Order: sequence, then structure tokens, then C-alpha cells
Amino acid sequence: MPEGKFVTAINCMDGRVQEPVMQFFKLRHGADFVDTISEPGPIKALSEGDTTLTGTIKTRVEISVEKHGSKLIAVIGHDDCAGNPVAKDEQLAQIDLAIEVVKSWGFNAKVIGLFVKDNYNVEVVRE
Repeated sequence: MPEGKFVTAINCMDGRVQEPVMQFFKLRHGADFVDTISEPGPIKALSEGDTTLTGTIKTRVEISVEKHGSKLIAVIGHDDCAGNPVAKDEQLAQIDLAIEVVKSWGFNAKVIGLFVKDNYNVEVVRE
């Protein structure tokens, strides 16, 4: 297993949210590395049961957990998401459903939900 502490981010591909999420993990969780699994609006696919996309996300999470030793997985939504253009309240509901999907995979890791606000601050919405 590689040296250093890894965490896993299931995040939107939107480049505006990558850095704030990485900084959050490094500052709040002492992460050395963030394995980023990015898709346009991944919480939508996870919460709505898109089996094709969910399967590829699961495969990548498995690598992060099993090969890099990640013990923390976050599913992340954000303001002004082009891949999931819905209100924050709906995204928060999607995050809750997405967390349950990721937990059902049975990995030995904690699963949390994050939301990146329009000011690029990261908000913990479920821990």
C-alpha cells in the first residue's frame, strides 16, 4: 500500500470544486492525497440508480479503498452544477440517497456528504 493518508472524493468534474474539496480533506482530515472520482453531477447518478455509471464509480472507489487504504469516502454536490442543475435542497436529498448507495457497497470506510457552496466553502451536510 502506498505511503500517506488517502481519502476518496466522489465529486463533480467541475474544476471550480476540486481545490476546495482537496483543501477540506487536507485541513480537516489530515489527508495527504485525495483520490478524486469525477463525473458531471455524480450524486444524481448515484441517487437515481444509474447502474452503468454507478458501477464504474464503485470500481474506482474499490481501488481507492482496497489499494490506497482510504478510510473516508465523500459524496459531493455543489452550487451551479451543470451536470445536475437542481436546487440545493434537491441536491441535499440526492446526497443522502447517494450515501446510502455507497454504504451498501460494504467498504470498510466512513461515508460522508459534502456540499460546496457558491463561495467555494465546503459544508458538511452528513457525517
